Amino acid sequence: MDLEQKMTICSPSLKSEYEAYYSLRWQVLRAPWKQAKGSEKDELEDNAVHRMAILDNNVIACGRLHFIDKTTALIRYMAVAKDYMKKGFGTKILASLEDAAKDNNYETIHLHAREDSVSFYEKRGYQLIKKSNLLFNEIQQYKMQKKL
Repeated sequence: MDLEQKMTICSPSLKSEYEAYYSLRWQVLRAPWKQAKGSEKDELEDNAVHRMAILDNNVIACGRLHFIDKTTALIRYMAVAKDYMKKGFGTKILASLEDAAKDNNYETIHLHAREDSVSFYEKRGYQLIKKSNLLFNEIQQYKMQKKL
């Protein structure tokens, strides 16, 4: 059985699941740039759609979707553990978040991709809109969007 078949996509529900989910977000998206614990969360967590990939009882990928207005959603905090990159797990999380947006009748998804992730999103139908912010004064991000 391959890894994808053993993996489960779900939303965290237990406190321990949320802890593992946020821990992965921090480890992948914040720790390498010496950002404090807690910087992997924001004020929209309680009103967002959270997805994580679990393999062998470990969270190996995650992402979050929240709604900007009646037609537009935003994906943030996409992360895949280093040992599981380029194995389809990010694609599965992205598809699950897109499905959640479609299920709620949203028409467009926006995101801000780090420079090294732009091609990942382009291959999945996202269009590059413009250069956006510089994260941590060193990581260039690009605004992208996809019509659902």
